[in-house]
Amino acid sequence: MAHLHQLARPAPARRRKDAREGAREERVSPVLSRMMEGWHRTPAVVLGRRLTVLAHNPLGRALFEGHAHSGDLLRLVFLDPDAEDFYPEWERVAVSTVAGLRAAVGTDYHDPRLTEVVGELSLRSEAFRRLWARHDIRRKTQETKRFRHPVVGELTLDYESLTVNGAPGQQLVVYQAAPDSPSEHALSLLGSLTAGDVPERKGAFARDCRQSKKN
Repeated sequence: MAHLHQLARPAPARRRKDAREGAREERVSPVLSRMMEGWHRTPAVVLGRRLTVLAHNPLGRALFEGHAHSGDLLRLVFLDPDAEDFYPEWERVAVSTVAGLRAAVGTDYHDPRLTEVVGELSLRSEAFRRLWARHDIRRKTQETKRFRHPVVGELTLDYESLTVNGAPGQQLVVYQAAPDSPSEHALSLLGSLTAGDVPERKGAFARDCRQSKKN
């Protein structure tokens, strides 16, 4: 309903201003970044309006690390060669991702960077073209999502998506495993592999990801 109200509200005079604002770099509050750093058992990422990863805590980075498009969830879902292995329920994720993108951008389709990414994905992904043409709109709120991580294996995580009031269009997405579940133990292992954010350990973790894909 909120999206319908936006569509019905004319705003032609703002388009030039909005286009300039859409081209600006999205920045994450340093306070929010520090807060996320303290969540050692909970993967967390901040997404921009076009579903790029603007910030993450160490466990959030480790959850998505090792892919060609780890920092861009749209391209990860539709262009990454590992996408259908990483997301066992890929079709459901793809539908949700496109519907979430439409909800996130609202009526601001004149954003030049949005036009660029939609054009690229439409050319390179038949699945994206099909789903974009459906005009589904669904804001990311909460859901259970399955992952097949290249190092720690299967994960079933619940996520909650929260709006960042100080930065309209940004979403804080926080993941959690059910208590004492295999996924919680796998997250704990993932956290131990990335603990301390030490460069040497990060390099070893990235090598583990690459080696797992070869195997």
